[in-house]
Amino acid sequence: MAEAGNEIELAPLTTLKLGGPAERLVKVTDTAELIRLVQAADAEDEPLFFIAGGSNVVIADEGVPGTTIWIATSGIEEQELDDGRVSLTVAAGENWDRLVSRAVDSELAGIECLSGIPGSVGATPIQNVGAYGQEVASTIASLLVLDRETGEVVTLTNGDCGFGYRSSRFKGNPRFLVLAVEFILSPSSESAPVAYQQLADALGVEVGERVPLPVARETVLELRRSKSMVVDPGDPDSVSAGSFFTNPLLDLASMAELIARAEELLGPDDLPPSYPAPEGLAKTSAAWLIERAGFTRGFGTGPIGLSRNHTLAIVNRGGGTTTELVEFARGIAGRVEEVFGVSLRPEPVFVGHTW
Repeated sequence: MAEAGNEIELAPLTTLKLGGPAERLVKVTDTAELIRLVQAADAEDEPLFFIAGGSNVVIADEGVPGTTIWIATSGIEEQELDDGRVSLTVAAGENWDRLVSRAVDSELAGIECLSGIPGSVGATPIQNVGAYGQEVASTIASLLVLDRETGEVVTLTNGDCGFGYRSSRFKGNPRFLVLAVEFILSPSSESAPVAYQQLADALGVEVGERVPLPVARETVLELRRSKSMVVDPGDPDSVSAGSFFTNPLLDLASMAELIARAEELLGPDDLPPSYPAPEGLAKTSAAWLIERAGFTRGFGTGPIGLSRNHTLAIVNRGGGTTTELVEFARGIAGRVEEVFGVSLRPEPVFVGHTW
């Protein structure tokens, strides 16, 4: 069933609380109706924008033309597989953290370290959401999608999705609309092997060890809350889109140049971290670059600034605009490039404007 309205403000539907109105907003709670609505709009070449959890979008102050579809579909189908693992097929509009909580309560391991991430299930494969050593690509078996070029509903396997670091074939590509996601999880009272040093330290274990699932979830939530990375009406620093910049991926020569420049500027005891990445690349820390470029937690005196608890989060302190936020972000990225020669790229999706 759908609810419709004209000139509805979209800011309240986002975690940044920014952005102008939708020319027309339609809330859809049924997957079959969502398919029919999109097929009809595409046949008429009507502009469409999709929103669900609103946690990873930066919407222009001018708003969004055409129809905005608010995806609020629900439903979870559980099936035990022949190998003992469990398949969960989840509607795109389901809340992500509620799914993680259900998995932990049901003693299903594989996504427990993704606790506290805001947004909807359908958005997770688009960004290949990840945190604390886990990413959704490792548990996704398939996606049910609407191919908007052909108008057909099709199933894509994991290999069809083009998953990469915080990316997939769907990011910036409107062809496929995610309708449902199938996850395959492992029955266990313990977590997957802990793969992230900060989490291991917080748990008091070594990397590679396992801990009870509820302990893993609660520890991740504590870490995220300490960084204001859990949406909380009582925490003004959580009015953000999460990490605004992705950690840069550099070829090995560029990583060596960054280390050399940092050693010259900061000395040998304060060098950027370097982590192995696919395809012979190295990943470094955007937060490290931002801080060494001169930006501290809480930086900014106006309505837009850095979180007091995490330099990767840009927050709306109230009364800000999208234009101000983007200008603020560009200032940070420009300074990082000036100092270190590294380009920062935003993680959220820009709607109605470009980076």
